[in-house]
Amino acid sequence: MKKLLALLLIGAMTLSTVGCGGSSAPAAEETKPETTQEAPAAAEETPAAEEAAPTEEASAGGDAASSITLWTYPIGKWGDEATVKGLTDAFTAKTGITVNVEFLAYADGDDKVNTAITAGQAPDLIMEGPERLVANWGANGYMVDLSDMLDDTDKSEIQAAPLAACTAPGGEVYEYPLVMTAHCMAVNMNAFKEAGADQYLDLETHTWTTENFIKAVDALYAHYNDTVAAVYCAGQGGDQGTRALVNNLYGGSYTDEAHTAYTWNSPENVKALEQLKGMNGIAFDASLAGGDEIAKFYQGILKMAFCWNIAQQLDPNGAGTGAGLTVTGEEIEFMSFPSETGESKLQGGIWGFGIFDNGDAARIEASKQFIKYMADSEATVDAVKAANYFAVRSAAEGTDLTAIWADNEIMNEYQVLMPQLGDYYQVTPGWAGQRTAWWTMLQKIGSGTDVTEALTQYEGEANAAAAE
Repeated sequence: MKKLLALLLIGAMTLSTVGCGGSSAPAAEETKPETTQEAPAAAEETPAAEEAAPTEEASAGGDAASSITLWTYPIGKWGDEATVKGLTDAFTAKTGITVNVEFLAYADGDDKVNTAITAGQAPDLIMEGPERLVANWGANGYMVDLSDMLDDTDKSEIQAAPLAACTAPGGEVYEYPLVMTAHCMAVNMNAFKEAGADQYLDLETHTWTTENFIKAVDALYAHYNDTVAAVYCAGQGGDQGTRALVNNLYGGSYTDEAHTAYTWNSPENVKALEQLKGMNGIAFDASLAGGDEIAKFYQGILKMAFCWNIAQQLDPNGAGTGAGLTVTGEEIEFMSFPSETGESKLQGGIWGFGIFDNGDAARIEASKQFIKYMADSEATVDAVKAANYFAVRSAAEGTDLTAIWADNEIMNEYQVLMPQLGDYYQVTPGWAGQRTAWWTMLQKIGSGTDVTEALTQYEGEANAAAAE
């Protein structure tokens, strides 16, 4: 069964077209709440660096710098200093190239990077997702094209979807992908059982229909007579959850297929938002962003969370109280977003490495060696496990990566969602600007603005941002 799930993951990603709050695992490549989950303890400890000096042929040569800088957003334990030191020390022992690391937070990381670019002091390497590395810094001419690092074997091993997301329209590869995941939602099973709402869940496939979602909310509200789920909209944090909820309920879309324009204002999305706005038990809450929603769910206040992924499932809220449990020990089940058929299109997260073009060929070469070591060598197993997500490739220089989580029951179970990964539309132009338009639109609907009116206005603002 585990082997089958692994094969399903590979097949799904080949066919697909695909990119919440505490200190380590981002809730979404595009979401980036102000805080992110502490990385789950499920991954094995990264081995310490070898004590031996690097071999002559492996050490940095005359065409590679002896020292480089890496800035990393908190992607699993890539946001943990001790874990990253183990990884970079091992790289240094192998190559003789030292790595100076700076850890970014999603609250101000973009500002730090943009300031550094403006000052001509950008790092050599950065770790994040295509919406930043490809659609932003790459599109603006700041990144190195890494297409020369990909031979035919690499292209056959890396899933087509993440590789496409890391490739610019002109064919430049501005990100070398390492890991990926699917974002989903979660339910409090104890609460569902108490309310008799568990009958509406398919726990074998972790899916449900729109009809059953509505019935479940009705049952929960009848039992608790209080808000059971929140369409959070205080800011952009966790916005992949609200987008997926709205788009999947009745089959709406977020952008066109070519990723040139935003398509919120459709009959399907109007119907979805009107349905959510009219439901007892669901609140449009302008005081909550994704990380805040997770905290209230984790505390048992909310009975559902729309901002969820494997990081939260492994270690809810980064509290170390046990996988899949709330603060009071109630059981958490991850679920796909509801749709009319039960088959949804989930938002994906993709993370990898990019190189800033600082005009120093030796530092670029050393940075490429770092990427090769972390993303395409026997060390890739450790790099992937540090991220606590799924490898984007089936093998790395002969090392099989398909069974990398064979010893982790939760990671293997979570793979049932991977065939539902949808389009990685986060590379659409104007991405940063449209995010503000999206959560502002949800706030307006929550305060009483007509749904169609709000969609028309803010879709227009998003497309204006895309056209700039």
